[in-house]
Amino acid sequence: MTTFYIKHITKYSYSNTVIDGATLIRLHPINDAYQQVISHFISVTNNSFVETYNDFYGNQIGTFLITEPHDELSIISEVEVNTTGRLFPEDNRDVNTQWAELKLRKYDADVIDFLKPTPFSGSEDVLNLIQSKKLNEKTPFKGALELCEYVYTNFKYIQGVTHVDSTLNEVWELKAGVCQDFTNVLLQMVRMSGIPARYVSGYICPSDNITRGEGATHAWIEVYIPFYGWLGIDPTNNAIANENHVRLAVGRNYEDCSPVKGVFKRKVESDLFVKVEISTTKHQDDFEVPPNTFTGSKSNNSYQRNLERIQQQQQQQQ
Repeated sequence: MTTFYIKHITKYSYSNTVIDGATLIRLHPINDAYQQVISHFISVTNNSFVETYNDFYGNQIGTFLITEPHDELSIISEVEVNTTGRLFPEDNRDVNTQWAELKLRKYDADVIDFLKPTPFSGSEDVLNLIQSKKLNEKTPFKGALELCEYVYTNFKYIQGVTHVDSTLNEVWELKAGVCQDFTNVLLQMVRMSGIPARYVSGYICPSDNITRGEGATHAWIEVYIPFYGWLGIDPTNNAIANENHVRLAVGRNYEDCSPVKGVFKRKVESDLFVKVEISTTKHQDDFEVPPNTFTGSKSNNSYQRNLERIQQQQQQQQ
């Protein structure tokens, strides 16, 4: 078991006051047999009350309102979490039996939403790749790992060449990007091979074997392995997700897992500050939320449109 202490600051600064801000956050880590949340504190501007509920995919969602005028919004999440490594699939059942099991389960509620791929320009290339690798003659576990290795080997990890709203077509043409792009490509390829796969958002914590994406929000996929269950696979690092991966949310895509989104009234410009600190010791160095840091940006009355800037700032910290 490993204990991690995570502090995640999100700070919006506005060019003028706004009112009636309604915000949705996915900053509550998943709590299960492999990830136990020991403590979690969220503090919000004006000490706003955060109401929580579970969404369709089992993620804990937080919502809050700030009705009074304000020119900044700070969200600070502090987590202590224990993670435990899991046994990998034994993968000793007959190949045909495993694929037959996937076909039997394709309409089950826990996998049906994670099978449909997105139409895109590289579909023919992906189908040819699946055929050339003869994935239908291999177990889903081995096939998913081969596709993960393909993405890791053939796509370059380059910060700043893509944005949060870059399309799958653009990433496929570039053959480059960051963790979200690697995840979207692998998600598509695994689904096209007939294996259920879901998007995962979270954090990746310090490790000797992990070199990309530490110290910020991260993304990877989980594939459904017959007679085993969901298994995390990280294409950015060509690794099976382990005790160094802390999960925040799962869903069909990034939209189901985005950490912060919302709306407010009044047309203003806004700036964003994001910082994540992860440590294995409780007495980590404190860092302060900066004052209103507005420097000028495009008009925006939706946090959703700022998600691109969250990703860009986090990339700079990696």
